[in-house]
Amino acid sequence: MALRVGVVGGGQLARMMIAPAVELGIEIEVLAEERGMAARLAAGSVGDYTDIATVLAFARDVDVVTFDHEHVPQQVLRTLVAEGVAVHPGPDALQFAQDKLLMRARLEELGMPQPDWASVSDAEQLQDFLDAHGGRAVVKTPRGGYDGKGVRVVDAATEAEDWFAALAEDARGGSLLVEEFVPFTRELAQQVARRASGEVRAYPVVETVQRDGVCAEVFAPAPRAGERLRDAAARIGIAIAEGLGVTGMLAVELFETTDDRILVNELAMRPHNSGHWTQDGAVTSQFEQHLRAVLDLPLGDPSPRQPWAVMVNILGGPAQGGLESRFASAMAAHPSVKLHTYGKAPRPGRKVGHVNATGDDLEDIVYDARAAAALFAD
Repeated sequence: MALRVGVVGGGQLARMMIAPAVELGIEIEVLAEERGMAARLAAGSVGDYTDIATVLAFARDVDVVTFDHEHVPQQVLRTLVAEGVAVHPGPDALQFAQDKLLMRARLEELGMPQPDWASVSDAEQLQDFLDAHGGRAVVKTPRGGYDGKGVRVVDAATEAEDWFAALAEDARGGSLLVEEFVPFTRELAQQVARRASGEVRAYPVVETVQRDGVCAEVFAPAPRAGERLRDAAARIGIAIAEGLGVTGMLAVELFETTDDRILVNELAMRPHNSGHWTQDGAVTSQFEQHLRAVLDLPLGDPSPRQPWAVMVNILGGPAQGGLESRFASAMAAHPSVKLHTYGKAPRPGRKVGHVNATGDDLEDIVYDARAAAALFAD
C-alpha cells in the first residue's frame, strides 16, 4: 500500500505537495476548511481543524499528519499525539511558530541572534521599551499574524491602544511582543529540512523582497552573499531546526542589518513562500522535501540546478476574468518562465500564483519573471 500523508489545511501549499506526492507514489489526503480551496485536486474532506473529533477522524486514515498552516490548536495536536498519530512537525516544535513570545524566549535560550525584545501587557511597559530603544519599535500580536498582519511599527505607546484594549477584554489575558526597530539592508530566508531520525539538509540562503508585508520576490541564492553570510545563515537554520526538534521544512526569516549582523525575524514550520523557487530551481523542491521529511525518508539534494533562480508572486490577478485568460500571452512572451497558479479567484492583494525563472544571467531572468507576472495584472 502507498504511504498516505494527511495535510491539515487546503491552501496552495497543500496543493503544491500533490505533484511530488504523485511522482513518489504517495497518497495525499487534505482536510480543507471549505469546499473549492486551492488543494481541491487532492482527495480529502472538509472540516473544522479546531475540532478534535474532526481532526482525529481525518488522521485515522493516514500514516502521518502535517500542515498547510500553523493554526491548529495545541489541544488538538496533543490529542493526536496521545492517540498515537504521527504528527510532523509535532506540537512541541509547532508551538514556537504559533506563539512569537514563546519563539523569542526559546531562541534566546538557544543563543540565536535576534532583535532586543520584551513582553508588554500595557501601554506603560511599551512606552518604557520605546524610551530605551530610540523611540521606535515593532509591536506584534503573538499569535495569528501573517503577511504583515498583526505587525505595527510604532513611535508611541498610544498607537497600540486598541490591541491592549482587546487583551483586556479577553478572559485569557496575555501580552504583546515588542521588538527593537532594526535598521536592515535587506531580508533573507534560510530553509532547512529535518527528518524525524535527525538528518538535516540546508538550502541556499535567499533574498526576499516584501511589499505591504507580503513576499513579492525571491532571489536564489541571495545576491552578494559571501561565504561568511551563507555559512552563518545555514548554521542558524540548522541550530534552530535541531534545537526546536522540527520535522519537515523550516523557514527562518532573517534581517541583514546595516551593521553587518544577521538576526532572526520569524519562523515557519512548513513549506514557505521563500522556497517556491525550488520547484524549478533546485534538485529537490521544498514540497518533495517536506514529504520526505515527515515520512522519515532520506532527504533529497537541495542544490540549485542553475546559477540563479527568481520567483515573483502573482498578487491580485486580473480585474476581469481569471488567470487562465492570460496564460497564452504569458507563455508566448516568456517561454522559459514556469507558471504556477493556485486555482484561486483574483482578488486585490491575494496570492493567486507565482512565476519562476532560472538561468545564468540574473538580470535576464529577473526581467523575464517580472514581465511574465505583470501580464496577469491590469
